Amino acid sequence: MNILSIGGSDPSTGAGIQSDIKTFSSLNVHVLTVITAITSQNTSSFEMTEPVSEKILESQIQSVMSDFKIDGIKIGMVYNSKIIRTIHKQLKKIKVPVIVDPVIKSTTKGILLKKSAIRDFQKFIIPLATIITPNELEAKILSNNDVNSTISPQKMATKIQKMGSKNVVITGIKTKEKEISDFVLEGNDSYLISGEQINSTNHGSGDKYSAAIIFSYIKNKNIRKSMKFAKQFTQKSIKNAKKRGKGIPITEIKKQNNITDELTNAINKFVEIKNIHKNIPECQTNFVFSKQKPKSINDIVGISGRIVKAGKKVIVAGDLEYGGSKHVATAVLAMNKKSSKICSAINIKYQNNTISNIKKSKMVVSCYDRSKESKYTKTRKSSIEWGIKSAIKNSEKTPDIIFHKGDVGKEPMIIVFGKNPKDVLSKVLKIV
Repeated sequence: MNILSIGGSDPSTGAGIQSDIKTFSSLNVHVLTVITAITSQNTSSFEMTEPVSEKILESQIQSVMSDFKIDGIKIGMVYNSKIIRTIHKQLKKIKVPVIVDPVIKSTTKGILLKKSAIRDFQKFIIPLATIITPNELEAKILSNNDVNSTISPQKMATKIQKMGSKNVVITGIKTKEKEISDFVLEGNDSYLISGEQINSTNHGSGDKYSAAIIFSYIKNKNIRKSMKFAKQFTQKSIKNAKKRGKGIPITEIKKQNNITDELTNAINKFVEIKNIHKNIPECQTNFVFSKQKPKSINDIVGISGRIVKAGKKVIVAGDLEYGGSKHVATAVLAMNKKSSKICSAINIKYQNNTISNIKKSKMVVSCYDRSKESKYTKTRKSSIEWGIKSAIKNSEKTPDIIFHKGDVGKEPMIIVFGKNPKDVLSKVLKIV
């Protein structure tokens, strides 16, 4: 996944481009950057801003767009009308999701969007947005309301949406005691995404929130799921905030563990395999990776949703979680008892040409007959566990692949096993 971040440079790395690099990297995204302005700031104060020239801004965008396949764009600090108009000129025909984080003032009171540029921001940047994420103060300014006025999020969001943004999210709405909510206007539908109120001043939470939204939205094309993911992601970063300088703490992201990291890399490569959509079964696909010697599916990371087929595209619908998979994780549990080296697996569609490729490979293959399954295991125990145990019962070697031809109401399936996700992926590439 390649995401382009357009925004200002923050030498403290708490916000702006530097924050986006850290955030997207933690999500295993290749981040591309275009600098709109150089700021001089730290965790205590904001000194000055130097916007880049239209020429170098235009050149940066063209250089990146001509070389990389861009999956999504995040727009942050734009500062003045010249920058706004240049960005609009370069992106007005873009067909990928765009999230706009309309930063107007920094936490340390620095001006990030000139007052004289607000009208151009409304005219040229807001229409680019798939999703725009102002806080309550920014929403009042962008919807042309007095900052001291009392106006409902619905009215502000509707007004901003009429300016061209497909979806509007107004963050930081106080709804209940110890609860903070984000108001979402998704098309004609509106709802709240609520979470715990964390009473602390921090640097960078807004950047992480919008970055997490665009990442999740590219993955699953679902606004509500993306909002929930971003809310949780940002709250964790606030709780992990560290006082790095003399002033405001900087929000931080804990590094993913090796299990999640390796699995994410393999999933990203899997969905990019040519014509892989033809190998996604009706029940969809899951890809899992476990700790050493897993005791239950809660020791195994899987996708909380599935890898799903959308036409000729394949989309990861859900996030990686321990216990995120039931069936494929159960298969790994059963296999791990035969060989502790087996810690990862993926299920793919049963097809005659795939079976033919499997037979031509030098991999160890086993199968089981679901029609022989007892009524007891069908109703009271795991069918997957029964099937895997049946397939490996008399097998001298640990199978690389186990398949079955289905049964009444049960889709035939192929499961590919390996030591780790990379091993699984290499086997998949040999048979699809």
